[in-house]
Amino acid sequence: MAKTTQPRDRHQPVAFNPKAHAAKKRRTDPAFRAAYDALEDEFAALAALLQARKEAGLTQEDVAARMGVSQPVLARIESSLGSRKHSPSLATLRRYADACGKKLVIQMI
Repeated sequence: MAKTTQPRDRHQPVAFNPKAHAAKKRRTDPAFRAAYDALEDEFAALAALLQARKEAGLTQEDVAARMGVSQPVLARIESSLGSRKHSPSLATLRRYADACGKKLVIQMI
């Protein structure tokens, strides 16, 4: 019996740099720029959370355990800052900071 060979589908991933894409869209699309700029404070807050967790050397699971919540709840807290679907309360942000060994500080500049 002759063996037939099927052509192998080769997956060729496309390189995608979301920061570069956003920067380009921001320069060329006024509507995108307005929407992106409106989220600046949420992006800054998310970056602060992720930086605190990174500096503490903790995973989402670690921070969640220290806060007394599950990892999926913590993932929702982190992702909610960029989605505007739900903003975490100050108490939640304070617990997150405490879990990372940090102090929550809010500034207006």
